[in-house]
Amino acid sequence: MTIHIDEDLRIPMADGVTLSARLWRPADAVRSPVPAIVEYIPYRKRDHTRARDETLHRHFAGHGYVSVRVDLRGSGESGGILGDEYCQQELDDGYAVVQWLAGQPWCDGRVGMIGISWGGFNGLQIAAMRPPALKAIVTVCSSDDRYADDVHYMGGCLLGDNLSWASVMFAYNSLPPDPALRGADWRAQWHQRLEANEPWLIEWLSHQHRDAYWQHGSVCEDYKAIECPVMAVSGWADGYTDAVFRLLEHLHVPRQGLIGPWSHKYPHQGVPGPAIDFQGETLRWWDRWLKGRDTGIMDEPMLRAWIQEAAEPATRYRRRPGRWVGVDTWPSDGITERWLFPARGGYLTDQPMAADEQPFSLQSPLSLGLFAGKWCSYSVGPDLPYDQREEDGGALVFETAPLTEAMELLGAPRLRLCFQVDRPVAQVAARLSDVAPDGKATRVTYGVRNLNHTTDHADSEALTPGTTYTVEVDLNHLGHRFFAEHRLRLSLSTSYWPLAWPPPEPVNLSVIGSGTALALPVCDPSRGLQPVRFASPPADGSAVLTQHQEPEYRWRVHRDLETSASELEVIMDEGEKYLPDVDLTLRHHTWESYRSVADEFDSIEGEIIANREFHRDDWRIRTRTRTLLRSDAQAFYVVAELDAWEGEDRVFSRNWQQRIPRADV
Repeated sequence: MTIHIDEDLRIPMADGVTLSARLWRPADAVRSPVPAIVEYIPYRKRDHTRARDETLHRHFAGHGYVSVRVDLRGSGESGGILGDEYCQQELDDGYAVVQWLAGQPWCDGRVGMIGISWGGFNGLQIAAMRPPALKAIVTVCSSDDRYADDVHYMGGCLLGDNLSWASVMFAYNSLPPDPALRGADWRAQWHQRLEANEPWLIEWLSHQHRDAYWQHGSVCEDYKAIECPVMAVSGWADGYTDAVFRLLEHLHVPRQGLIGPWSHKYPHQGVPGPAIDFQGETLRWWDRWLKGRDTGIMDEPMLRAWIQEAAEPATRYRRRPGRWVGVDTWPSDGITERWLFPARGGYLTDQPMAADEQPFSLQSPLSLGLFAGKWCSYSVGPDLPYDQREEDGGALVFETAPLTEAMELLGAPRLRLCFQVDRPVAQVAARLSDVAPDGKATRVTYGVRNLNHTTDHADSEALTPGTTYTVEVDLNHLGHRFFAEHRLRLSLSTSYWPLAWPPPEPVNLSVIGSGTALALPVCDPSRGLQPVRFASPPADGSAVLTQHQEPEYRWRVHRDLETSASELEVIMDEGEKYLPDVDLTLRHHTWESYRSVADEFDSIEGEIIANREFHRDDWRIRTRTRTLLRSDAQAFYVVAELDAWEGEDRVFSRNWQQRIPRADV
């Protein structure tokens, strides 16, 4: 099929701003209009996502759809300013894009939205606005709850990824449009962005509870607002798995869930493998809901999930062992809760402890968490959790006897924690590991909880030392098969840095065994599980990108035994890439450091430096952003820098310093 490509389709907004899109359409669509599929994100269609876009959008166009990749307002070649995630202006623009596409001569009036991460978020949010032309969405690696289940906070705890993601967007928002598309106006538009660029970290830290800021854009506030069919997709190595299960449970529209072993990637590029023919699956979805064809997609189980099997702990995998299963409904009658209880000697048993037993005492070292991996894995570096024996020395550990038969879990474990503390501010991290007969421990799920959020996440209260509290600690959903002779281990710690920002001072946690229990979602393979199959992804035949200098990805743990200083250093050097069809060379290099000294809680620092560079002939642009976050018992402190160069001349420089009071003290 002949495909027409428009490199810079201008989509007008009501206020005069135009958004820039890249369009792939069948050449005869003007004579025979077809549905449109749109992806709407801020990650620069012209360069950063160019190679990835070719694998998805060209494929859709080759199968009878107009496929459109739109840069948000203020990104790429789109006009205006991008001021934050999911602001109302962004959503209004997205609504307008859907309706504008539906009215074009090559579109038959039916539109679908697809997106991963940011694009998955705004797909859900725009669906909740109900534009008439939007007939179905595919949301990948996204969330229905911006506070409880996003890159910012987890269990009420500030995530280290909140800093790293803010730094990513700080860097993106400093970049110019391409002069090859914007002509002489590119420089004025670039400087407008530089002047408006603010570190979003400051805003995000100003909302430490689940307030109206986070409720905006959280479709869990009203699931019934979504009236079009939804396919929700994620992976066990991703940070956004839980939302798939909630969407399946709470939406009232035709829906499907798909969860593989993957990290934060589209499943046709899924790592860890196996990857699948995701384009083929989505085409079955689009053909059903945009063209009205009976493709059999809705005869598939509501949830299709990869049940992982035991694997040695590793910070990256090419492939995870396991099998695909299907479940007709979620929640499933084939899942039952099994309760396990802590016992003396570090055991997990089927019998609750007596009420008169002495509590278990715990105070973890501040450095516990250096081997936790990233909250949301991208699988471009060694960012998965290491052997948990490295962490368990500073944790309170309970484990089962060797299993006499295999046990499968599918769903979300939850910990009912009964405790006392000796300080007014505290947190807990709970990890579940698969312990092999040789003692190696692979983390299969975890959760963290701000213990000052005693009822919900709308407010905090100071804990009273010596008072007994009970809270629920939700662990991430999992699909995992524990083999016979393996053990299941529960590990508790009072810190998990740098995955979660620690409390302001060391805390002694007393776990009251008689009131503490772990609920496991045990799956009966004989009740309701169906085998399912997927085709392998087609070969990627595109040659959009040439790697002139190889990338380098490193995660390094540094320990200075003289000063008791600890550091996690992360290097993400994407090397030098060349895009021959637009004659553009680009370099991205990011360095991250997460530091602490002994148990000095006011020594905690996270620092990120990002360098971005573009050049073509004699046009050369470079930006450097730096963000430093530290804290003490009273506040967080943000230091940020932004510098930009055109050629050899520095053309912009600005610094920020901001103090933000802690809400948990």
